[in-house]
Amino acid sequence: MIELSIEDNVAEVVLNAPAKMNALDEQAVVDLGKAYDDAAAAGVRALLLRGEGRGFCAGRDISQVDPATDDAYGYLSGVVTPVLRKMAEFPAPTFAAAQGAALGVGLGLLIATDVVYVADSAKIGSPFANLGATLDSGGHWLFTERLGAHRTLDLIYTAELMSGEEAVRAGLFSRAMPADELLETTRGIVGKVAQGATGAFRASKELVANIRDQRLGLWLATEEENAAQGRLCKSDDYAEGFKAFQEKRKPVFKG
Repeated sequence: MIELSIEDNVAEVVLNAPAKMNALDEQAVVDLGKAYDDAAAAGVRALLLRGEGRGFCAGRDISQVDPATDDAYGYLSGVVTPVLRKMAEFPAPTFAAAQGAALGVGLGLLIATDVVYVADSAKIGSPFANLGATLDSGGHWLFTERLGAHRTLDLIYTAELMSGEEAVRAGLFSRAMPADELLETTRGIVGKVAQGATGAFRASKELVANIRDQRLGLWLATEEENAAQGRLCKSDDYAEGFKAFQEKRKPVFKG
């Protein structure tokens, strides 16, 4: 159900099981990780993650799970989390286009992506109250960080879902747009980013992750920026960017 295509330095990873809203069993998560490995090995300069059908990803596929023998910790900690970390550390800009449901592990896939565009009609939240389970795959972190404790627990206790438009207004994701414009718009942006200075983008990606995860203050973050710029100024793309600016033309970056 996981498909990978590569064209013009862009990898497109597709969750293709629309009949089950792209829900992920253990093998599908493993295959997703392999797709990211293959894309990284190909040296792509941007990656797009999307789902086929009316939903992005409804989360874990529990259709064949026996709760009496289920090892939820093993599935999440041993299988899902390593793949989410791999996605987050992908060595180029990553984007997701999410329509319909993005729940549970599906929400985790979005959290592990650099830039997320959602359809106005997307469904974001925690339906786990109806399963006797709890939100997973980084959902507690995202909601608490962006929404605060009260709104987070409101969503968890009630199992109510936010629309894509509401999620963007609340600061969860980057942009919301009509579902029929989502994929074309996202592909266009990803294609442009893939022509950019990939090394500089990677530096910013690492800086943002450090500021988030290490809670860097202003001056520590500034020093990391200084160091990153010092490394970049020795690159071909840096030289090309300055030369193009001085010659009043569009730069041609090698990534």
